[in-house]
Amino acid sequence: MKMARTGYLALVLLVAAGLAGVLSISYTPPEPVVKDRMKPGETGNMNMAAKPEFCEEVVFEGARAILCAIDPSTHDIRLVYQGPDEAVLGSVSKAVTALAAAGVTPLLAMNAGMYHADMTPVGLYVENGKEIAPLNEDDGFGNFFLKPNGVFFVRDDGRAGVIETEAYRAMELVPAFATQSGPMLVMEGAIHPRFLPDGTSRYIRNGVGVRADGTVVLAITRDKVSLGSFARLFRDIAKCSDALFFDGAVSSLAWGTQMEIDAGEPAGPVVAVFGETEGG
Repeated sequence: MKMARTGYLALVLLVAAGLAGVLSISYTPPEPVVKDRMKPGETGNMNMAAKPEFCEEVVFEGARAILCAIDPSTHDIRLVYQGPDEAVLGSVSKAVTALAAAGVTPLLAMNAGMYHADMTPVGLYVENGKEIAPLNEDDGFGNFFLKPNGVFFVRDDGRAGVIETEAYRAMELVPAFATQSGPMLVMEGAIHPRFLPDGTSRYIRNGVGVRADGTVVLAITRDKVSLGSFARLFRDIAKCSDALFFDGAVSSLAWGTQMEIDAGEPAGPVVAVFGETEGG
């Protein structure tokens, strides 16, 4: 019996060691490929050949960022997730390539919402008036469930908004396009109450905000930032009263069909901006 217990104990220790090895492994996404434009400490706009005229480069709290302020009355803002065969496109680069092949090359595009391992959206997703995924009001772990979370939507008339999930539910809105993500960054001028001023979790991040006059601002950083700093970028520099986090680490941006910031990671929903003629 003594030998049996010793063998059993050795087996337990072996299994425990194996589990510890498994549990210690964590996935680290590759560093995004970021074209080196503006350096920290520099100011002013950079001359990027493919950059839309409504986009500018800024340096805020030591980090470089791109802000694109879009007037929905002169530009078409759409969400893209599936190709003509209803297969998931799966990345920003594939989305812009598919759009260009269909004869509607966007001015810019970026990832626009979180997704499960099978590429289905975590929350609400509406494309061309069709609801592909329902509103998600569940509790859970991760940024999406750091409530309040919210919805970015575009109406049939082109007007857009960012609103908390509960308020969106109460509106009973039937949008042309909508994507749910989280957390909210800014709500009626106030930063999300659970953000630290400058937390230790830092990634290249992107999101969307809406100004009081209806201007839509898409933002992405070139450098890693905290959620608190990213929220202040929307509130203090972009002047957005409401803003929503899209994602971090997987954040990517394309000018036309050319990738400007490429995380090399999959993407579910993608937001694309078109000129008035080309998009319509």
